[in-house]
Amino acid sequence: MQAGALLLWRHSFFQAIRRTVLLASPRDQIAYSFYSFGTETAATYFEESSNPNQEEVSKPLSWRIEKLPRREPVGLAFQSWMGEGFPIHRGHIFHAINRLRKLKFNKRALEVMEWVIRERPYRPKELDYSYLLEFTTKLHGVSQGETLFSRIPLEFQNELLYNNLVIACLDKGAIRLSLAYMKKMRELGHPISYLVFNRLIILHSSPRRRKIIPRIRTQMKADKVARHVSTYNILMKIEANEHNIEGLIKVFGEMKQQEIEPNEVSYCILATAHAVAKLYTVAEAYVEAVEKSMTGNNWSTLDVLIILYGYLGNPTDLERTWGIVQELPHVRSKSNMLAIEAFGRIGQLNRAEELWLETKSKKEFKSTEQFNSMISVYSKHGLIDQASELFREMEMNGCKANAITYRNLALGCLKAGLLEEALKTLEFGKGSTRSTRIRKSVPWLETTFSIVEIFSQNGDVENSEKLFEELKAANYARYTFVYNTLIKAYVKAKVYDPNLLRRMILGGARPDAETYSLMKLSEQFQT
Repeated sequence: MQAGALLLWRHSFFQAIRRTVLLASPRDQIAYSFYSFGTETAATYFEESSNPNQEEVSKPLSWRIEKLPRREPVGLAFQSWMGEGFPIHRGHIFHAINRLRKLKFNKRALEVMEWVIRERPYRPKELDYSYLLEFTTKLHGVSQGETLFSRIPLEFQNELLYNNLVIACLDKGAIRLSLAYMKKMRELGHPISYLVFNRLIILHSSPRRRKIIPRIRTQMKADKVARHVSTYNILMKIEANEHNIEGLIKVFGEMKQQEIEPNEVSYCILATAHAVAKLYTVAEAYVEAVEKSMTGNNWSTLDVLIILYGYLGNPTDLERTWGIVQELPHVRSKSNMLAIEAFGRIGQLNRAEELWLETKSKKEFKSTEQFNSMISVYSKHGLIDQASELFREMEMNGCKANAITYRNLALGCLKAGLLEEALKTLEFGKGSTRSTRIRKSVPWLETTFSIVEIFSQNGDVENSEKLFEELKAANYARYTFVYNTLIKAYVKAKVYDPNLLRRMILGGARPDAETYSLMKLSEQFQT
């Protein structure tokens, strides 16, 4: 159920050189899919002077490398390729490396670059050594990366190599060492990439470290680093993850003031944040901006649009977007899950079931997340029998239920009027592991809020307060509608608590007309 939305730039290889080799490294950006805001990027693609007819009649070199059995040496793939009379171009290697990075086959990527440096199918350049440095550090640590760096020919120890060494150190959490290398870069007159500062901002994005971010941005300005849209996207994502709409709009305003053109990722972040905050009119405006700013059929953007059209209750555009996704060369399992949940959200249960059965007929379901997508649809509609049947099928398939499964089933029980079963399911779900990522993910928070709504309608203050604490811990309670729902529980229970308004304001939520009306109504229950 956790999805991801994601940063993607389709630039040429020469732009990649200017930006740095590690563009596609997963820690370049804060996770962007609003389900978990997690990270994942597509590779920059470049083919250098290769014959397209060769690609049509034979499996690409990148495919051969990916499909090699784990223990087979990478040289077999190259021998197979050259055995068919094909030369090895730089572009083939770059495409293969970016594919392997995306698949997180770091060991295989290192083997590829070691083969290239050793066998020299072409004269290695700075970008080849950058790849070698990146994967050596990832697999063998910073110390080995530093040793390798010292052995790279001096002509290639330039700004690109230094930037990638700094980023490699940051990826390993070696902040002090990274800062030392940045100091050396300044002494040598090498420009520092904005991607270095992006990494620093991400590393300091946790609540206890965020106070350092203004200092990082000040240093960025002092180093005369050109402002880039990705930096602002990261800053906006930080605010969105904290459910801080005001902070998000402030960053976006600064971005516009600096004349930085937003891209599709920027608008996806804005649209998603407003949809989660139930500000649907604003979200709809940003969705239109996403559509206008799209550069090709970017699957990550299409996934976000599927989610957003589900929020906006727009079946026509949801169906249209899903049709575009189906025309892609490969439809990801995650996209199927998002489409199922989106159709379920807008009430098209038959369409969600149709997609579920269609997906199920094509391949065997092997993950809990796949079953959770349809269980969540049934649970939101109170169809607990169907959800329970899927739960049994999931266990028969060897998939273990997780905290999200039980939270969905608890909602389904409440929707079906089965209060005792819901409470037992909630208690049972406490035994499942719940990572911080899950507890802060939007699906988890929205499901929890739906449960709080039902407890509130029943005047169940005790259980409303218990689950409200989860929402508060994830900053979801910054939204006025969340606190209003808690106040409704007190009103329904005919209990007066004069501290509710104070709690709301201190919690970061702004009281509205409904808040004051509810508080006024609760005054009659004073004793």
